[in-house]
Amino acid sequence: MTDTNQTKRHASWTVIGVLAAHFRGQTPFTQESLAEHLHVDRETVASMEQGRRLLQPKMATALDELFETRGALSKALAKVPKRERYPAFAIDFIDHERTAESLQWYENQVVPGLLQTPEYAAAVFGCHYPPLTKEETEQKTAQRMTRQAVFARKPWPPMMHFVLEQVILERPIGGREVLHGQLRHLREMAELPFLGLQIIPTDRTTHAALAGPMVLLETKDHEQLAYLEGQDVGFLQDDPAEVHRLHLKYGMLRSQALSMEDSVGLLDDLLGES
Repeated sequence: MTDTNQTKRHASWTVIGVLAAHFRGQTPFTQESLAEHLHVDRETVASMEQGRRLLQPKMATALDELFETRGALSKALAKVPKRERYPAFAIDFIDHERTAESLQWYENQVVPGLLQTPEYAAAVFGCHYPPLTKEETEQKTAQRMTRQAVFARKPWPPMMHFVLEQVILERPIGGREVLHGQLRHLREMAELPFLGLQIIPTDRTTHAALAGPMVLLETKDHEQLAYLEGQDVGFLQDDPAEVHRLHLKYGMLRSQALSMEDSVGLLDDLLGES
């Protein structure tokens, strides 16, 4: 994204945020009491009003009703081009992840966050450079573990599928004991009825996703999104043509990977249990 486009996009968020703050100012609500009323945290309200996070459609509807603004916020939000409605930050992906109908995930360097053990996650954050403090590592690890609450979602968690590179399962991040615990956890997760796991063997001579990892996500409103991540940057893609192209790529990856049965067999081999 160019600096000009990003500036324009943030201007849209700021205008809508200022408008929402103005309407709130005409009521007895504070940011704290509004957050409590909406069952969100105060930072969500503050971020929206300050233009750091775009007001989402359901909240816009709720605020219009609460502030009696005759749909003003919803109408303003509708004027924002669709491709500008999602900020390119991981927090927005995580919000969608929590309520997703389905997730398809490809990783080439580390075990996906939703499948990490606490020890492995801490070791991953321990690899961060410049280094994180002990407190920062502990905080980030706890936040990552909190995301795994999606597995306890009722009546069912999202349907999930993961494609992992074999090298991930052989790289001893945190040491051999941490890796063994992580492999054991993956083996247990592979038995879940709503989760599929496939491994791409290192000796493959063709590969459909050399450009890097991706997550394909279907929201509860059945919108198709893709999350792409690189060096300290993330981008949530909602352009239908681009998301469709990534779905085709993911489908090819699945055909290039070991079957789910053979992938479980490889995990057993690595665990010494075949």
